Amino acid sequence: MNVIEGAYLADILDQPRAISATLERMEIDPRLEMLAGKWRSGSFARVILTGMGSSLYALHPLQIELTAARGAPYLVETAELLHSLPRLLEGALIVAVSQSGRSAEIVRLLREKPGSAAIIGVTNTPGSPLDSQADAVLMSHAGEEFSVSCKTYVAALAALRLLGTVLSGGDAGACRAELARSAGAAAQYLEDWRGHVDQLARLTDTANLTKLFLVGRGASLAAVLTGGLILKESTHTAAEGMSSAAFRHGPLETAGPGTAVMVFGGDGKLLDLTRRLCDDLRKVGATVMAVGADAAAAALKLPDVPAPLLPILEILPVEMLTLALAARKEFEAGRFSHATKVTTVE
Repeated sequence: MNVIEGAYLADILDQPRAISATLERMEIDPRLEMLAGKWRSGSFARVILTGMGSSLYALHPLQIELTAARGAPYLVETAELLHSLPRLLEGALIVAVSQSGRSAEIVRLLREKPGSAAIIGVTNTPGSPLDSQADAVLMSHAGEEFSVSCKTYVAALAALRLLGTVLSGGDAGACRAELARSAGAAAQYLEDWRGHVDQLARLTDTANLTKLFLVGRGASLAAVLTGGLILKESTHTAAEGMSSAAFRHGPLETAGPGTAVMVFGGDGKLLDLTRRLCDDLRKVGATVMAVGADAAAAALKLPDVPAPLLPILEILPVEMLTLALAARKEFEAGRFSHATKVTTVE
């Protein structure tokens, strides 16, 4: 498989360093501690988690964590929050994620935030509007990124995991130590990136492959939804990410020969449901790519890590798939034709 080795691939291979740099350099300032304490004391009417694209999808694990800790936060795309649900902003603690810190919707949110609300920004860009105008900031340190979110995405996941611990009043030091394992695990997986790309190219080598889905549940929705997005961005392939339950409610009818489905097992709590879906897909002739620690294919097998670290690793097989599909089309993965790295127009 002839992969054109460009800047996107370099960013993928730089992910272990980006995670480590973020954990080593990310600071928790007193403003963040103060907002966390106010949330735990009930001073905010609600918590809103918001972003666009992969920045929004990266918030799924945090939503689950905060729901278990104190109550269900709202997970809302920033554009919809601003234009359709603005009353939610009143008295809210808002966690806003944007790797650039200057996308159009985030800039509007900073401008239109009511005085009764507070924003915790999670960004990769010092000096950006989100960095300079948010009430508190967690800065990731992934470094400059070429195009498609990869190292900024995994760094944001690490930052959000730490943020969840701080908001919940947990042990931030222990959380950092646990998260450090994800950098080594990512490096371990990426050591054989060429072999992974070749294997996924063979698994999807169907002349009439016309449909590609990614499905999962719970925290795996971060990789599922981000994976659908980056497959479109980096390979110009029509791919759709959705929950496994939603897939059964209609889209399953489209499956058959020519369909490939990447299925994420997640933390294994719903393993029976996942296996049943894989069996049903195989019965109708679809190609199944089951991702997890017990996967048969090396390209789909994740290192064995604690469940909270899985979202960081689950995106890696999707990135390998983007390289395989782009190589088949004989172009460089991750080089935009129509989009730009930062969306500054609503």
